[in-house]
Amino acid sequence: MADEALKKKVLETLEAFRPALNAEGGDMEFLEIDEENKVHIKLTGACDGCPMATMTLKMGIERYLKETCPEISEVVQEL
Repeated sequence: MADEALKKKVLETLEAFRPALNAEGGDMEFLEIDEENKVHIKLTGACDGCPMATMTLKMGIERYLKETCPEISEVVQEL
């Protein structure tokens, strides 16, 4: 499990990104940071099942998160 400082930074970054998802009727739920520093999230609302969800996840959330938290190796979507 990630340390509390990293978790706090990740949560703050996800909160900053959340309005972009909300504007399209979607949202996300933070699940965990695993031992490999992968952030696990669940896309909800309009994002759940959207054909563009993978692009949103990788080119949006993951890229934004890695800019602010370089320790993060990947963002993984849980279904």
